[in-house]
Amino acid sequence: MNLADGHVAVVDLGYGDAGKGTVVDALCASGPVTAVIRFNGGAQAAHNVVTPAGRHHTFAQFGAGTLHGVPTHLSRFTVVDPLALAAEAAALGNPFHLLTVDGDALLATPWHRAANRARERQRGGARHGSCGMGIGQTMEYALSHPDAPRVADVRSPSRLRARLAAVRDALGPFDDAPPLEDVVDAFLAFGRVVSIVDSSHLDRLLAQGRCVFEGAQGVLLDEWRGWHPYTTWSTTTFANVAAMCDSFVRLGVVRTYTTRHGAGPFVTETPLDLPEAHNGVGEWQGAFRVGHFDAVAHRYAVEVAGGVDALAVTHLDAPPREPGLRICTSYELDGARWEHLRPGPPEDLAYQSALTTLLGRARPGDLERPDDWPARIGELLDAPVLLESHGPRSTDKRFRLPALR
Repeated sequence: MNLADGHVAVVDLGYGDAGKGTVVDALCASGPVTAVIRFNGGAQAAHNVVTPAGRHHTFAQFGAGTLHGVPTHLSRFTVVDPLALAAEAAALGNPFHLLTVDGDALLATPWHRAANRARERQRGGARHGSCGMGIGQTMEYALSHPDAPRVADVRSPSRLRARLAAVRDALGPFDDAPPLEDVVDAFLAFGRVVSIVDSSHLDRLLAQGRCVFEGAQGVLLDEWRGWHPYTTWSTTTFANVAAMCDSFVRLGVVRTYTTRHGAGPFVTETPLDLPEAHNGVGEWQGAFRVGHFDAVAHRYAVEVAGGVDALAVTHLDAPPREPGLRICTSYELDGARWEHLRPGPPEDLAYQSALTTLLGRARPGDLERPDDWPARIGELLDAPVLLESHGPRSTDKRFRLPALR
């Protein structure tokens, strides 16, 4: 197995922020890539890339290979926010020629965003955690409204106006939302500068050459497999990739320490001296939390994701800087030692909610400090480590050949 051959899907095995962007950037720097294909989420993604020359960009809707000139395809599983996309494009020099968008992808609007933020405010101290971008509200609205606005609607001003007005009327009114006609004009402008395609375009990309699928958020936030209700309205496993592509390498990404933004269970959370330049307290996400590497939760993520072929281990510069950092290989829970979390039936949110309650009582059990972090992580997650990252730049990465078993 070689990450330079065939299609690769990059999935975070934690709560997000493991370094998917920097991994995708490294893959695009390592050899020819036909396209980066986004397969879930939307403008709430925050994938940080730093070039060898020091240029930094936080990718949201453009793929993390953009600075290498690699095209981005936003698949039908993404939620597209034209207003946020325009701002990101401007920061990148407006590389719309590198972007294609599936016409069946949902459109996020200012009213979805306003509804998202209003709901989180109403929850007060019981917030579920959110990026405040309206992604969940866009997905929720589409489940009950067959006429939810989609990217292809920007080709028809009358249909677009009617569908946007329906969203405004169903979710609003909001004092901080722009006038309907301003949103219509902005969305029509989006339609003039991007290439809107159908599903056959993705088939052509896959046939043309090696593609990299870039995921958003992490498996422990998955809408069906995460710790409900502290989850996303998005499928963060490999399932969407499998629906689009028959054969690909499943690359799971983990940090040497586990992190999470905002509310929800975090068994291994502990004070560690590991400041980060690109993560901090967010108005909607809440605090950026850190803790020991959680092998129990990551093993669960591997299982519910359907397994991984290989691992990318990031932040390998952290253990030398923080001597207190450990790997947690078990939990202490109700007087027992747990090394494994049993996945529940598919799409069973009652089971996931009970699991969340259970994790609220769990505490770290066995803690260890390995000499070889990648080797030990690979052993614990039963997969070869094929990429090691010691920093944010592609030049800080090392590709490894898999060990014979």
